[in-house]
Amino acid sequence: MPFNLRLSLVVLAAALAGCATTATQSNSVPQASVTASPYRETIELSGRIQVNYQKDGQPGNVTGGFEWSQQPGKIDVSLISPLKQTMATINVTPQQATLTEAGRAPRTASDIDALTRQALGWSLPVSGLRDWLQGYATDAAGKRFAASPANNSVFTQDGWRLRFVSWQTGQGGVQMPKNIVAQRSATATSDELALQIILDPVS
Repeated sequence: MPFNLRLSLVVLAAALAGCATTATQSNSVPQASVTASPYRETIELSGRIQVNYQKDGQPGNVTGGFEWSQQPGKIDVSLISPLKQTMATINVTPQQATLTEAGRAPRTASDIDALTRQALGWSLPVSGLRDWLQGYATDAAGKRFAASPANNSVFTQDGWRLRFVSWQTGQGGVQMPKNIVAQRSATATSDELALQIILDPVS
């Protein structure tokens, strides 16, 4: 596998158990009062991600950390191993996407989904995550969706089912997702893929 983050199922289970514990302990916001905070074009986030994917009929599993830096017209993502090593960086602009793995020359493409699928074996949905990480999405009808505990699940226009499982309060009382689960079924042009994202405390 080109991206050396595959772990055994035992290690994955242990990592997820830790994620679940963290999400439960930090979710102290009264559920009825939570709504997504106003969307921010510039934001810095970090957390952990678990990926379960199918490629050519074979299952794969990846877990690790990530750092997300977003500005108008630019997104930078670092994928980090469980040993805290930066394994790959992704840079996305309206013109192109660039992926650089540790010790390898950068790869570029116009489509980040295709680029990550080729390099990592699974597609990182950067365009979707730009909204999802802040509790927003575009629903199947093409309308803007803002998540809340009372309305925490949506099917997106590009075929994802999202669940905003838990929330956290940032500085100034803003409400942000804590635990996000995204699932996509296999289609003629894409493989089955499931992501679980646990965000670190936000400021």
